[in-house]
Amino acid sequence: MLRGGTVGRRFTLLYAAGFLGSGIALLALTYLMSGVRLSAPADPSAEPRTAQEQIRDLQAQLADVHGRQEHRWVLASLVALVVMAGLSLVLGRLLAGRVLRPLRLITAATRRISAENLHERLAVTGPADEVKELADTVDGLLERLEASFVAQRRFVGNASHELRTPLATMRASLDVAAAKPDPAAQTLALAGRIRTELDRVDHLLDGFLLLARAEHGAFADRTLVALDGLAREALDARAPDISAKGLAVHAEVRPTVRTRGSAALLSRMVQNLVDNAIAHNEENGWIRVTTDGDGGAGARLVVETGGHVLDQDEVDRLGRPFERLGAARTGSEASSGLGLSIVAAIVGAHGGRLVLLARPEGGLRVTVTLPSAAPEHGTVTVEATA
Repeated sequence: MLRGGTVGRRFTLLYAAGFLGSGIALLALTYLMSGVRLSAPADPSAEPRTAQEQIRDLQAQLADVHGRQEHRWVLASLVALVVMAGLSLVLGRLLAGRVLRPLRLITAATRRISAENLHERLAVTGPADEVKELADTVDGLLERLEASFVAQRRFVGNASHELRTPLATMRASLDVAAAKPDPAAQTLALAGRIRTELDRVDHLLDGFLLLARAEHGAFADRTLVALDGLAREALDARAPDISAKGLAVHAEVRPTVRTRGSAALLSRMVQNLVDNAIAHNEENGWIRVTTDGDGGAGARLVVETGGHVLDQDEVDRLGRPFERLGAARTGSEASSGLGLSIVAAIVGAHGGRLVLLARPEGGLRVTVTLPSAAPEHGTVTVEATA
C-alpha cells in the first residue's frame, strides 16, 4: 500500500505508523516502570486487632500505595515522553527524507540541464503519483524548449544561407554598373558605399552562421588543437592593424597547452578575442596574450588590454549578442556586436568557461578555460588554420 497511491496518502500512512509505534512503546515503557506491590505481608507478632482497626490500617496502606504509584506513574510518563519525543523527531526526519528523496533528485537533475544539454530528461520511474506527474511535466517542458531552440538555430542557419544569394546578386550588379565605360563619379561613390554595407551584412551573416553552429554543439571536425598556434596566427593576421594603432603586444604562449574540439571554431574564437582587443583599445596601448595550464584542470587563454576604466555590470553583458560598451552600444561601423557572443557560444559548446573582468586599472581581461587534452600517439595537433 505504501508503494501506491498519492504522495499525501503515503505521507499520512508513514507518519501514522511511526507515531502509532511511538505511542505503543510509550505505553509499554510506562507500564514497566510503574509496577508496584498493592498488598503488604501481615506481621505474625502483632496482637489481634478489631475489624474496624484492620480496615483503617488497610485504607491507610492503600492510600500510601496509590500515592507512590501516582508519583511513579508521573515520573515514568515524563521520562518516556522525553525519550519518545527525541525518537519521534529522528523517525520523522528519516521518513520525510525517504518520501522527499525523489523531489531532491528531480531538483538536482533539473539544475544540471541547461541550453547545451536540453536533450537530457529526468525519466523518473515509480508509482503514478504527484512526483511522477511533476517529473513528466518537466520532461515535457524540456522537450518543448529543445524543439524551440533547434527551430531557432535552424531558422538562423537557413535564413543566413538564403540571404547570401540576393547579396551576391546585388554585389554582381554593382560590379557590372561600375565596370561600364566612363561611369559617373556619383555612381562609383554610391557603388562603393553600397559594397561596404553589403560587406557588413555578409560579415553579420557569417557571425549568425557561426553562432548557430557553436550553439548546436555537435562538431564533426573535433581534433587536438594547440592554443599557442592559434594565438600566434591571430596576432600575425592582425599585425597591420596592431601596427597602425601603435599597440605593444606581449605574447607569453606555451606550446604544451592543448584542448580538443573544432579547430575552425576555436580559431575563430581566438581571432575574435584579438579583434576585440584591437578594436576596443586606445592609441599606443598594449595587448597581453597568455596561454597556460591551471594545474592540469584546463587549458587557459588570457587576452588582456589596457584602456579606460569599464563598468563591470556592462562588461558582464558583453557575452550577449549585439551588446556593446559605452557609445558603441547603438551601433558601430567596425563591429557587428556578435564577437564576444560568438566566443561565449564556442567556449560553452566546448565545455569551457568564459570570464570577462574589468581591470581596476582600466581595460579588459578575458579568460577562456577549456578542458585540457594531452596529445595521443598517432594524432596530429592543429596549431593554425589557413
